[in-house]
Amino acid sequence: MTYVYAVVSRRSNGVSIGINLNPNHACNWRCIYCQVPGLVRGKSPPIDLERLRTELDRMLEDVLHGDLLENEVEPSLRRLNDVAFSGNGESTTAVEFPEVVEIVGAALERHELVGKTKLVLITNGSMIETPRVQQALRRMAAFGGEVWFKLDRATKEGLSLVNSVKMDPADHIERLRLAASLCPTWVQTCMFELDGVPPPEAELSAYLDALRSVVEDGPPLLGVMLYSLARASHQPEAPRLNSVSREWLEALGLRVTALGLKVKVTP
Repeated sequence: MTYVYAVVSRRSNGVSIGINLNPNHACNWRCIYCQVPGLVRGKSPPIDLERLRTELDRMLEDVLHGDLLENEVEPSLRRLNDVAFSGNGESTTAVEFPEVVEIVGAALERHELVGKTKLVLITNGSMIETPRVQQALRRMAAFGGEVWFKLDRATKEGLSLVNSVKMDPADHIERLRLAASLCPTWVQTCMFELDGVPPPEAELSAYLDALRSVVEDGPPLLGVMLYSLARASHQPEAPRLNSVSREWLEALGLRVTALGLKVKVTP
């Protein structure tokens, strides 16, 4: 299939049907932990909406009524947890993103999955200010959807180092607030060791201050997903990266919890 795939998701603790709107391996960010081989800077190509609709219906039939789960998934994980925009780049760069949300929402309705299976957008948040993306997020909310918004670091230096983007962290926090005002939103944060060293305290303090500012000023967040590296990066920095320990990640989770936020930790 070109656009649709199924994966056992450790963060979802079940099966996720993925929607990949970047089969060209293009993204407007370049996170140094990215697992996409052949990643290039760019945006989504034109999307064949009819092909996507057909592929999604076929996959839903296989998962819900076929033997895909029985043949490929261990018993404890044989449940469809979500349909997620999570491909080889930033999904919201697709011009057709609002139309795709409608296609996916309609498929969930046809298969009587609205309210049972989540619709998730995993995003770096860079396109939230675009009217068409805001329109799509409002529709996602109507389908019971969630946004998983990337906030790995909260300093200019950290964003440049980890995500290879030059931006004011305050601008990105405003995008987070905007996302949360349009659709229920989780923050997702990847923490890892670089050259054997976890993020410095100055970076962690800036990150916690950024979260605190959202908690204080709203709108409400669903919580924070803290995770580390599960698979090898395909970026040039890969040899320099290692996972942080469970203990390190859980200690950071306690500091986030102290802000009044729900935390999910996935080492």
